[in-house]
Amino acid sequence: VQLQASGGGLVQPGGSLRLSCVASGRTINNYNMGWFRQAPGKEREFVGVVSKNDIITDYADSVKGRFTISRDNAKNMLYLQMNSLKPEDTAIYYCAADTIYSSLRAGRGDYWGQGTLVTVSS
Repeated sequence: VQLQASGGGLVQPGGSLRLSCVASGRTINNYNMGWFRQAPGKEREFVGVVSKNDIITDYADSVKGRFTISRDNAKNMLYLQMNSLKPEDTAIYYCAADTIYSSLRAGRGDYWGQGTLVTVSS
């Protein structure tokens, strides 16, 4: 499955952005889907994940209550709604997919998108 993330940009602290990830090649129905990010000079880190059956979601503590992950299997899309953005949210955001939830949650997904840059700055 091929993944392509979009929706990044420059936003002021406290603002909102919605990232999208479109999948092609295969339906995402059989994949757990997630978002990860990598800030300048730092390692890639987990942001959020949603299970293939859309029942389980999990978030990094740093984004809980501010970010919401969702999926639309009919459209083969994954989303990340980001509210109350902070400068420390600045990073390249990647979408990822894997049939095994634990692998994806650990950052070992089989499929990765190319990333979209989010910059939070005044």
